[in-house]
Amino acid sequence: MAGKDRKLNPKEGRPTGASPCKENKAKKSPVRPTPVKERQKVQQKQSEEGPPVLEEPVSSEMARWIKLSIKSLTISRADRSWAAEVVNDFRDNLLKFLRSCTDQPFFQAAEFINTGSYFEKVKINNPDEFDMMLKLQAPTLLTMTELDGGLFYRLDLNRPTRDPIQAFLLENKLTISSSKILSEMYRLVRKFLKTYKVSDKRCRWEVNRKRPNSPAVTLSLCRTQNNSEELISVDVVPALMVKSTQGWPHAARNGPNVGNWLGKKTWQEIKSSSCFFVPKRLKGGNIGEDAKESWRISFSLIEKKIITCHGNSKTCCENNGSKCCRKQCLMLLKSLIEGLKLRFPKELDGLCSYHGKTIFLHTLSIRFSDTMWAREQLPTCFMDLLCAFEDHVRRRVLPHFFVPECNLFSSACISRKALTFLAGALDEQKRTGLPLLMPPAPVKPLTPPAGTRPSIAEPTAHSLQPGLINKLILVFAVVVICALFLV
Repeated sequence: MAGKDRKLNPKEGRPTGASPCKENKAKKSPVRPTPVKERQKVQQKQSEEGPPVLEEPVSSEMARWIKLSIKSLTISRADRSWAAEVVNDFRDNLLKFLRSCTDQPFFQAAEFINTGSYFEKVKINNPDEFDMMLKLQAPTLLTMTELDGGLFYRLDLNRPTRDPIQAFLLENKLTISSSKILSEMYRLVRKFLKTYKVSDKRCRWEVNRKRPNSPAVTLSLCRTQNNSEELISVDVVPALMVKSTQGWPHAARNGPNVGNWLGKKTWQEIKSSSCFFVPKRLKGGNIGEDAKESWRISFSLIEKKIITCHGNSKTCCENNGSKCCRKQCLMLLKSLIEGLKLRFPKELDGLCSYHGKTIFLHTLSIRFSDTMWAREQLPTCFMDLLCAFEDHVRRRVLPHFFVPECNLFSSACISRKALTFLAGALDEQKRTGLPLLMPPAPVKPLTPPAGTRPSIAEPTAHSLQPGLINKLILVFAVVVICALFLV
């Protein structure tokens, strides 16, 4: 924020220092609707108009490629089973270690929460990335001071405490240090790995180097051989949970209007749930002392619930319910973004899969009816989602789904040059038939299948050319004549 930080008192509904507007009796100004009502009107207008639609129908060739691509993105059951077994064993044993670790009592009551694309069942290609939130309970009500656009905060206790969290407070005995908690998480994981044995004896876990501005302790599962490639990556993210009685920060209370999609009751349940903060530092070199100990609000658990229970009807995609293509469209969009980043790593450095996920959630809130996402309409639905993506990129506006005042396409998040390049790349993909989504050509087997004859026939006398036969006869005659003279 450009001005002063806004302090949110847990017992008050408005930021400290804010005063209600006084009525001007001399000149009555028109009553302006609240930000919530303004946003609801905009979303209602978008619902009536609909998102950007295709100018031309999807060609049969492109529709075929899209359907083939989604099949190639699906993870095989065998790969999923092996990865889940290894990761679950690591998670369960790490939790046992933390609960029995006497030198750090604050982590003894921790619990794991599975989040991310794998547990949302939208992971693509391989089960090689897992996200785990380690839930740490905040002991009392907190004062949440907004630092930048409603995503980053400084967290302070209301009063000094003797609880185990005191080991992670700054000198003022109130501010919770994000860097101290993340450093302790690294120390505990390294200590755990000294005695832990992987369930698959052919593999080992390694702790990666700390990444700037990352809230996670990242581990890699590798083969026991030296310099082996990474098989699985796991992000362990310590997350401070604020009690549900305190409510969400002010900037997140006026979230999206999804009553027509999920229902008002479901959305009220979501808004009344606990919120989480992860130890993520604000980007930038010239940042204040508060920003060095900043926390970012996380909606990973709520996003998982929304994507899992995504239908307008309660039975969508259940065993006896109708099937939709929502998740398939998200998987295709993730694959396209991943392909673009691999092809243009420098030009699209600021682009990430969360941009696609945010656009997907906005599209679901506008196209809320299950009939708009019929399984047989996958090609058309994906192209509509891609048009919405391109529209946000060209306008350089992508409101955070839960904190609408924060623009994820602002220049502080991703450069204008990158967005301009991305708009051109998306247009090229559409014009050329989405080549980055085309499944790779099948690899020919090294050996022919059992019971089949070789593709190249062995040479026989019938397959020899007549000229070669005449030459062989002439050589044979010369040999016979020479033999008679020698006799």
